[in-house]
Amino acid sequence: MNSYQIVLHAHSGFRWLALIAAVVILLKSIAGLIGNSKYQKLDNILAASFVGTMHVQFLLGLVLYFFLSPITEAAFQDFGAAMNNTDLRFWAVEHLFIMVIAIALAQVGRTLSKKAENDKSKFTKQVIFYGISLVLMIAGIPWDRVTG
Repeated sequence: MNSYQIVLHAHSGFRWLALIAAVVILLKSIAGLIGNSKYQKLDNILAASFVGTMHVQFLLGLVLYFFLSPITEAAFQDFGAAMNNTDLRFWAVEHLFIMVIAIALAQVGRTLSKKAENDKSKFTKQVIFYGISLVLMIAGIPWDRVTG
């Protein structure tokens, strides 16, 4: 197994941790909001874990994108032609763009929830930003290529 395959498998496998973390913190935040609960240490840990998994995914993705992927290497050979090829365009532009927005929204949600003055506001910001981030993650995952 070469370095491309190792990093690709890590990125692909870690995706599940990011998705699970997103669903868990989103459900926990919705429950906290509906139940008018106190924002506790566990809520903070789950939020940090979600954003942390997003950052790890981003780093693995960047390594693939700029250094290891034969797909993006082919796209960079003739970027104009790649834009006319659905698969190459997805990997060269769409996947990266969608996921960067998802990561940015997760990070913004984390920052805003940490700075929020009350528990309801913390949960509300998490529901909004993490919810949109999760939807983008689901939209940006190449489900036709999902393995393991």
